[in-house]
Amino acid sequence: MLAIIISSLEDSKAANITKISLSGKTTIADFMVVASGTSRRHVSSTADHACRKLKESGYGKISVEGQKQCDWVLIDSGDVIVHLFRPEIRDLYALEKMWSANLSDDEGKVAG
Repeated sequence: MLAIIISSLEDSKAANITKISLSGKTTIADFMVVASGTSRRHVSSTADHACRKLKESGYGKISVEGQKQCDWVLIDSGDVIVHLFRPEIRDLYALEKMWSANLSDDEGKVAG
């Protein structure tokens, strides 16, 4: 599931894709992925693309929040939670700082 999400975000040209392992931090999911879109439209289309790819791959139980405004869209696919932001909103909430104080070698920035 994580690979499908990362691939989808890269295909959609999301920026600053970061994966964070939630192992030992919470039981809500295994991973969190944070990425930026360049505009509300880009955030919306990136979220749509990720949801479509997950459903095509057999992951049908997905919850999406925030698509009305598209400043911050959250996709909860169960094992992976995806946060898509406009850059200034991402900077404001700084989720990476809150969740990834001690990133391991296999975590962190993925692409662009």
